[in-house]
Amino acid sequence: MAAAGTTVRPPRRRRREKPTWELVYKRNSIERLKQEKFPLDIVDELPQLIAMGYEAVPEEDIVRLNWWGLTHDKPKLGTFMVRIKVSGGLIQPTQLRGVGEIAQRYGRNYGELTTRQGIQLHWARLDQLPEVIAAVQATGLTTVGGEGDTVRNITGCPVAGIANDEPFDVTPIIADVADYFYGNREYSNLPRKHKYTIAACPGQCNAPEISDVALIGVVRDGREGFTLSVGGGLSNIPRLARDLGVFVPRDEVIEVLRAVTDAWQSDPKYRISRAKARIKFMMDDHGPEGVRAKVEQRLGRQLEDHPAPVPVDGVDHLGVHAQRQDRRVYVGFSVPMGWLSGDQMIGIADLVEPFGGDVRLTRQQDLIVGNVPTDQLDGFLAAMERLGLPITRNKVYGNSIACTSHKFCNYSVAETKGKLSEILEVLEGRFGAAVEDLKLYVDGCPHACAHHWIGDIGLQGTTTKDPSTDQRIEAYDVTLRGGLGRAAAIGTPLLRRVPTTDITDVLVRLLDAWLERKAALNGSGDALGFRAFCDATSDDELRAIASGQAVSGPTAAHGDADHVVVRVPGTLLELSDGADEIPLPAAAGPDGTDATVSTVGEALDHLVRLHPRLIAYLVSGPGRINPAVNLYIGEDDIRGLGGFDAPLQPGDELSILPALAGG
Repeated sequence: MAAAGTTVRPPRRRRREKPTWELVYKRNSIERLKQEKFPLDIVDELPQLIAMGYEAVPEEDIVRLNWWGLTHDKPKLGTFMVRIKVSGGLIQPTQLRGVGEIAQRYGRNYGELTTRQGIQLHWARLDQLPEVIAAVQATGLTTVGGEGDTVRNITGCPVAGIANDEPFDVTPIIADVADYFYGNREYSNLPRKHKYTIAACPGQCNAPEISDVALIGVVRDGREGFTLSVGGGLSNIPRLARDLGVFVPRDEVIEVLRAVTDAWQSDPKYRISRAKARIKFMMDDHGPEGVRAKVEQRLGRQLEDHPAPVPVDGVDHLGVHAQRQDRRVYVGFSVPMGWLSGDQMIGIADLVEPFGGDVRLTRQQDLIVGNVPTDQLDGFLAAMERLGLPITRNKVYGNSIACTSHKFCNYSVAETKGKLSEILEVLEGRFGAAVEDLKLYVDGCPHACAHHWIGDIGLQGTTTKDPSTDQRIEAYDVTLRGGLGRAAAIGTPLLRRVPTTDITDVLVRLLDAWLERKAALNGSGDALGFRAFCDATSDDELRAIASGQAVSGPTAAHGDADHVVVRVPGTLLELSDGADEIPLPAAAGPDGTDATVSTVGEALDHLVRLHPRLIAYLVSGPGRINPAVNLYIGEDDIRGLGGFDAPLQPGDELSILPALAGG
């Protein structure tokens, strides 16, 4: 029997079509694009593309440039983002200096550290791309596979090889895996992006929980190796990776990674729909035992049993730490919003190179300098402060992250880096060191590049109407109770469409309530972190606190339980008058007279009255959707649910996604 107040939905009827390659190429425009011209080969055509001019370059070729880590900052602006892979986050001073010089020359002296331990530059013109690619390659780094259906930058613990508490150094293993998979044509036509992480960090700081494939270092009977977790990933359908319960000796790593990846990429089922192509959906379908069986079948042998280790709490690589090497320390610096200029990159390289140090980028968009001589530490810290990176900066800046934002991104609908900076300035001024461990993650859209699902507080950009002006303004959905480590969990969406003008006050009220609760415990509340406070507080109470109301019983329900919500990507907001979420009535009102929608076709008919330009773009004829877009109900393509006759239920989300979204 269902719990009181819940709605039991009948299973959605699907048209079951056998997953064949013919169906793949019929349904999936990116798969057709890859079949017609292998994306890695597009670099050879750059001279012709430059000659024809940016405006004339086919969108299909713009997508193929993703495979070289290149994507346009905004459609038809004429400049590109350049994503540079830094395996395991380890970058030598000469390489960092080279990237800084590229940023100065081609990217307006601007750079961003990424959540995959790489570096992004912007503003590179089409005609400059051959020079940029050559300059990156000259440093010994690469952009190949920075985007596209490839093995992305391989992440790891940034202090691998120098940490006191790691069981063994995985740095050479990461290098070997990168050498094998980066640019390998066999692994550059995957169903979707594919993310490996490899580390032996006891705290598992590299976030194996949200990686497609994670190797976690262990020692079994004196042998170095790894456990294997598969199926993590966020976006709008978040999943935590699941342990396969196996031991992978270090000399079998590449073989096992190939087996995992081949089991997934060889199945056409995971190529029919881009929305259901990631390896997490194979885990959904088969579970850990089934995925393990597929991997072992590929290997032709069984793997040894071994459970994944439990992560150690409290691991923090910010600040000054002793290394395993005598008279050396590593120093972690908070890099607010991940912003790092070309000048700073060159300055850090010049500072670190003379004493034989190196630089290590973190998934929190921070940096660590390794191998600092203890007798030079004070002078080094003073020099880093002069470069704008004081060691005394509140750690909340290092623990909080934001995506690249709608200044550059086609999908973002709200400011992220600038908004995070604004919020953190207020929080630091009001709470000081009390919030230094807070993890505030800000995304501009549902793709979750900044991991809002697993922050203590996660913000996802959206829009709403200003009641005083009736103008559409930026807003944020608020997610709480997310986290990694021992208490790993996907967060709970609690608040919808909080206006940008109100969001800082909402967060201040939540943090005030937490610290008041902590103080009321008279010293016994020292261990009461913000996540624990949220776990111990009901949804209704948290909403009341956030809104500034007294808690006096259940608050009004939040969300769209009586509506179907149409999600519009940032690229189409001009056609929807700025609305990224459009609620449509899916349940009759109290008098039973409200017009409701129960199918996709009815939803589109309803949208004609609200946003005729949007429908003119979406619908190319009777019963036909513009091939430039796809429509999904939740995670399912409407073409597998009956097309325009696909049923809609209250609470459903009907998402519009560009068909050529190749990132």
